[in-house]
Amino acid sequence: MKRTLMLAGAVLLALVILVGGESVAQEKKNAGKKMPSQEEMMKRWQESMTPGAAHKKLEIMVGTWDAEVKMWMNGPAGEPTISKGTSENKLVLGGRYVQQDFTGEMMGQPFSGVGYTGYDNFKKRYVSFWIDNMSTAMSTMEGNLDKEGKAFTTWGKMDEPMTGEKGKKIKYVTHIINNDTQTFEVYDVVAYGDKKPTMQITYTRKKS
Repeated sequence: MKRTLMLAGAVLLALVILVGGESVAQEKKNAGKKMPSQEEMMKRWQESMTPGAAHKKLEIMVGTWDAEVKMWMNGPAGEPTISKGTSENKLVLGGRYVQQDFTGEMMGQPFSGVGYTGYDNFKKRYVSFWIDNMSTAMSTMEGNLDKEGKAFTTWGKMDEPMTGEKGKKIKYVTHIINNDTQTFEVYDVVAYGDKKPTMQITYTRKKS
């Protein structure tokens, strides 16, 4: 028994020394890196903050939209509940983000939410976050646009107070059907996979 404890202690000590050594080596490696010049840093900052072609692709979301919301509360195999809403989308902060203001109803109650979608030049990924009056959490997502420019696919995590689940993997897909029609789909990947959505919103552009 004593020999076993001594052996376990030796193994633990070796692991501590190994991890500590790797940490010190990494710090030395980082410290040895040559910092870019001030001019180079300013150039990189300018590039990271300037809207570009990826931001232009968000402009198709701008406008006033009628929304039909379908929710499958008991899973995609059941019948959805259907509600209506309106979404006002506009470019903000110099075209860096699309701000979405949604109003409607959900489960017979007034519903309102605000979302922002942009493109992170540094990460080279589309990013979004969403807040609404039926939650105290912020939903954040990251992802990409397909080669055809027709589908934004992002991923995020969501806590589920009703079941106690935390950090559920969620997939979000926005399909650009045409200039006047879009769909937004939410997939509960953990519970139902990513073939059928648990929520789908069809947006139809309001004619002026």
